[in-house]
Amino acid sequence: MRYRTLGRTGLRVSEVGFGAWAVGGNAHGNSYGPTDDAASVAAIRRAADLGCTFFDTADVYGWGHSEELLGQALEGRRDEVVLATKVGGDFYHSGVRLNFDPGYIGFALERSLQRLRTDHVDVYQLHNPPTESLADPRTYEVLDSLKAEGKIAHYGVSIHEPEEGRLCLEAGKPAVLQIPFSLFRQEWIDELLPAARVAGVGLIAREPLGNGFLAGTIRPDARFPPGDIRASWPRGMVSGRVAAAERLAFLSKEGRSRAQAALRFVLAFPEVSTTIPGAKTASQVEENVGASEAEPLTEAEVREARRLYARDFGL
Repeated sequence: MRYRTLGRTGLRVSEVGFGAWAVGGNAHGNSYGPTDDAASVAAIRRAADLGCTFFDTADVYGWGHSEELLGQALEGRRDEVVLATKVGGDFYHSGVRLNFDPGYIGFALERSLQRLRTDHVDVYQLHNPPTESLADPRTYEVLDSLKAEGKIAHYGVSIHEPEEGRLCLEAGKPAVLQIPFSLFRQEWIDELLPAARVAGVGLIAREPLGNGFLAGTIRPDARFPPGDIRASWPRGMVSGRVAAAERLAFLSKEGRSRAQAALRFVLAFPEVSTTIPGAKTASQVEENVGASEAEPLTEAEVREARRLYARDFGL
C-alpha cells in the first residue's frame, strides 16, 4: 500500500481507502443491496490488515449501522486508522431529511462517536449541504467549535458538482472535499483539481468504480433488488453505463483488473489523496487494495480515457 497526505490536514492516509456505504445494509434502502454483517466485519478487518488506513462512512448509511460495524471491526486498532464520517441526513425523526442546524450537528456527532467507539472523528464532513450555504463562513462555525472541543480533528464537505467545490474554496474553511470522481465523472480534472491544489485542500474520490459498473461485472439487463440505489435507474441508463465501461476495458491488462484500472485512473492525479471504493467482502477488498501496487496507467492511457469521456464514449 502506498500513502499520501490529505491536503493541509497533514494526515497520512492510504491511497486506497474503504468506502463503507455498502456495508450499511439494505434495511432502510439507499444501499447497494443485501449484506451479511459477519462478511462486512471481515472485509473491514481485511482492509486494515492489508494497510488500508482510511475508512469513510456516514451516519445515514444503514441509519447508523455502517458506523456500528466500523466501530466493532476496528476496536483496538483506533490508533492505526483515520476515521471519516458525515452528517446531514437526519434519520432520527421519522424518515430522512436534510438537517444542518448547529444543534443537530452536535447531537448527531455524539451518536456517531458512540457507534464508532471513539472519542473523536479525524474528518467530519457535511453530507451534501445546500449549495447556497457553502460559501458562507457561518456554515462552518459549529464545526470550528467541535474542533476546539477535540471531538473532530478536521472537517470537510461531501459535494456533487465542481461549482459546489469552488464555493467551499471561496469560504476558505473546509480542509477536505469529497467528490464523485471516476472515469465516468472526469469534469473535476479541469474544473476543481487545480484550485484545490492551490488551496491545499485534500480530495477524497468517492464512487471511483462508477457505482460498480467499471468493474465490468454488471450486464446490460441487470436487475437490482429493492432498496439498491440502482433499482430505480432507467434501463437505458444501466445499459449505457455498461456500454461505456466496455469502451474503457482496454485499460485492464494482466495484473491489473478493470476495477483496479478504474482506481489507477483517479490515482493518476496527485491532487487526489485517497479513493474510497466500496466493498462488502474480503475478496473485493483484496482487489481494491491491490490497485495501489498495480501498474499505473500510462500517460497515453489517461489521454485516451479522457478523449473517450469528452466524446461521451461514443454513445
